[in-house]
Amino acid sequence: MGKQAERGPQDREPQKPQGCRRLDYCQFLLSSQINYTMTYLADHTAAFSHDAVTRYLSGDRVTPRVLWEEVRPTIIPSSSGYLLFDDTVLDKNHSRHIALVRRQWSGNEHHVIRGIGVVGCVYVNPEIDRFWVIDYRIYAPEGAVGDGKSKIDHVGEMLRAALDKRHPGYKGLPVRAVLMDTWYATRALMREIEELDQVYYCPLKPNRLLDEHEDPSRRSYDYVRIDSLSWSENEESEGKRVHLRDFPKGHTVRLFRVVFSTEHTDRVEFIATNERAQTSATAVRTVYGSRWKIEQLHREAKQVTGIERCQARRARSQRNHIGCALLVWARLKQLAHATQQTIYALKASQLDSYLRRELESPSIPMVFA
Repeated sequence: MGKQAERGPQDREPQKPQGCRRLDYCQFLLSSQINYTMTYLADHTAAFSHDAVTRYLSGDRVTPRVLWEEVRPTIIPSSSGYLLFDDTVLDKNHSRHIALVRRQWSGNEHHVIRGIGVVGCVYVNPEIDRFWVIDYRIYAPEGAVGDGKSKIDHVGEMLRAALDKRHPGYKGLPVRAVLMDTWYATRALMREIEELDQVYYCPLKPNRLLDEHEDPSRRSYDYVRIDSLSWSENEESEGKRVHLRDFPKGHTVRLFRVVFSTEHTDRVEFIATNERAQTSATAVRTVYGSRWKIEQLHREAKQVTGIERCQARRARSQRNHIGCALLVWARLKQLAHATQQTIYALKASQLDSYLRRELESPSIPMVFA
């Protein structure tokens, strides 16, 4: 039998679309400007179908450990480093069938909304004014997809993973102080930080009860609300030692009344720290000011990665989308620092070539009648 004729390109079997990978999905979140849905991704690539994207999101496992492994080589540690904890709510107010969504308080909206709670952990190097997201947890205490853990539980878990050498996820970063929001200034967390030989700075609610007399030999305490305290000029600048209700007898912290000025008003915060040598309200204001880095993370992630925009219903798909969005934020943040741009300028620059091309040769020409 003669040699079989070689088949030409038109005779070859068409290649099957490949499956969607983590890299593909993250590249989509990095490149897209407004629409972050699976349908939009599938409509703009011939490499895979909508079903392939769906299979990827429901089949991968993008965990906090994956984020840490990617971020770890880029971190520049500092002996002055801060560890930050706070949570945000991904707005799903119009969703009724998405797993992980529950009614919860949103600090942005200042009321209860339907959303997915994300508790984050950020490492800050104040010497070079840079920060990295190093851990996170999804707040889902109830239902078949929940883990029964509160936000306090999640912070405690991430705290041990960052600071406790006995923890399997120990990160080994040098930390000068732990900074957290009012919600996390609980006896359990504050005492755990102390047991780990760490310093904390945290604001206390104005209605928190305390005794401002530091004599440890007293048999009883006269508790009053924080906002009812009087402050001398010396205490305004150096703080005062107080005993918080429900803490062990003789246990004291240093309390500062700090005023943060904004564009329209002044906001008073009562900040407690177990750093006994701290006697400067100005220094406390500087230290605690670093806590806003985690607010910056939450704002930027929502505005440039589409972290709120996934419409998948399955819990695993939502978890993978959130993990990929944080991976994308970390990449954008790294590039923004390298190019001396803001993360917003870097994201918007992707449209530059498109606009030049459209101005030179419009795909939809403008005409006048």
